[in-house]
Amino acid sequence: MSIDTVVFDIGGVLVDWQPHLAWSGEMGEDAARAFLTRIGFEKINLACDAGARFEDAAAGLADKEDAARLAAYVARYTRTVPDKIAGTWDLLYALKARGTPLHAITNWSAETWPEGLKAHPELAEIFGTIVVSGEVGIIKPSTQIYRILCSGAAVAPERCVFIDDGLHNCIGARAAGMDAIHFTDAGALEAALVERGLL
Repeated sequence: MSIDTVVFDIGGVLVDWQPHLAWSGEMGEDAARAFLTRIGFEKINLACDAGARFEDAAAGLADKEDAARLAAYVARYTRTVPDKIAGTWDLLYALKARGTPLHAITNWSAETWPEGLKAHPELAEIFGTIVVSGEVGIIKPSTQIYRILCSGAAVAPERCVFIDDGLHNCIGARAAGMDAIHFTDAGALEAALVERGLL
């Protein structure tokens, strides 16, 4: 079965996500990064990608100032995704122009996803099916999330190539029956798509 469908990750492939930007304007970059480290933000964010709420995570912090800061994260979210990743949008639009079916799977909180769409409304328009981990309660690299995409898009996994900046997520996609491209930069991605006859 030939590959004719492209499935994108979003953060780290199409959109540059920098969580410290939610607070760096008032605290400075170093202090904002230190805050994220201090509260274990990476773990908190992953839990929220799987369906937890930032407000609940904030309530679990002992330091009141840290808790108040984290509780404001969703309202400040658009500050964290100001930029598109150079080059990949050109490839996305080139695929669209060729009539290639385009879908997306993203590890993204259900709370912050609407804010991400405010910053980059094109995301809501260009993809046929988008699976947001926080909405389904399952995160990559679980094979189940790739199967949810295939079911929603009515496409066999063998027809899909998945693009992600996380190698472990590519491994998960392959385990679900998809081809996968580990994203490093737009030039390498273009070459991989050309190799597969998609560009």
